[in-house]
Amino acid sequence: MSKAGKFLRTKLIPWGLWAAFGFLILGGLGSRLEGWGAVLPPALSGVVRTAENMTAVFLGIFIEAAPFLLLGTLASGLVEVFVDRAAMAKLLPHSGWGAAVGGSLLGLFFPVCECGVVPLTRRLFQKGLPLPMGVAFLLAAPVINPIVMASTLAAFGPGPVFWGRLGLTFVIASLTGLIFSRAGDVGENLLPAAQPLSLTLSLRAEGAAPAEPGLGAKIQRMLIIAVDEFFEMGRYLVVGAFLAAAMQTLVPRSALLGVSQGPLISVVVMVALAVLLSICSTVDAFIALAFASTFTSGSVLAFLVFGPMVDIKSTLMFLRVFRRRTVVYLILLPLLMTLLAGTLLNLWAGG
Repeated sequence: MSKAGKFLRTKLIPWGLWAAFGFLILGGLGSRLEGWGAVLPPALSGVVRTAENMTAVFLGIFIEAAPFLLLGTLASGLVEVFVDRAAMAKLLPHSGWGAAVGGSLLGLFFPVCECGVVPLTRRLFQKGLPLPMGVAFLLAAPVINPIVMASTLAAFGPGPVFWGRLGLTFVIASLTGLIFSRAGDVGENLLPAAQPLSLTLSLRAEGAAPAEPGLGAKIQRMLIIAVDEFFEMGRYLVVGAFLAAAMQTLVPRSALLGVSQGPLISVVVMVALAVLLSICSTVDAFIALAFASTFTSGSVLAFLVFGPMVDIKSTLMFLRVFRRRTVVYLILLPLLMTLLAGTLLNLWAGG
């Protein structure tokens, strides 16, 4: 394990969890004290107000994302138990373009957001999914899936924003997957995956082999895998939601809104805002709609495309699954393509 990976698992995540719980307690306790009529010193009152706001934002992000993480881990358990590796290897394309394009469209069959797609992609990799297909699926599925398509359609209608979001996401995810076809095999890019502890103990206790013949036993094993992965990835979701809440609370949004019209700077600001807000892709279209009258069309599209691919909580989950070098490319390649596409769209619309 690398020093950065060891720091993430032994220092950042545990301390992040304690900090999140500490602010939750402080916000709740301060609100209760003020409700009882207690008068707090001005400095402490300001801290309590900040903690209350941060707690509200944190709970909003976590409650919004947790059900989709659960959906993704259930899908992961379903794939592990019911999908045969050999059959999957025969059916899936392995060439660069075919795998990348297929991965970008795979989300149509797995409607998961950016939280749920990470454990599902890891499980699909373990079942033999080619690297370019998995990378394209990881980036595209939070947008190109029926739920997000319906919410975007409800917010913007069947116009240029709707089709632009789907088209640009497809192109960026496919190109990134194609680039990753030159990055070696899956094992060179993923961290070593240990078998979940509770599954190991369960199988040992029953004296059974991993493949259970009965349907009931298979469903039980699927649920065990889902619970294991939910709590494993849930730690990263909690810390990511806490960091996003801290940034939303402490960084003044007015400073970002003051640079909303430049062809490049507006795209940079909206991309930063997408990472900062860490909104679930199932509802982010309605947030983007609120910015549509203020920001340029290219920057709004960049918000809708890059946010579901990379935000604070998904980045922490990436670090649990992929090697550091792979995570850097997973962030930089979509970022550069999104900035370029958004800026060109602004220049074209302005011209």
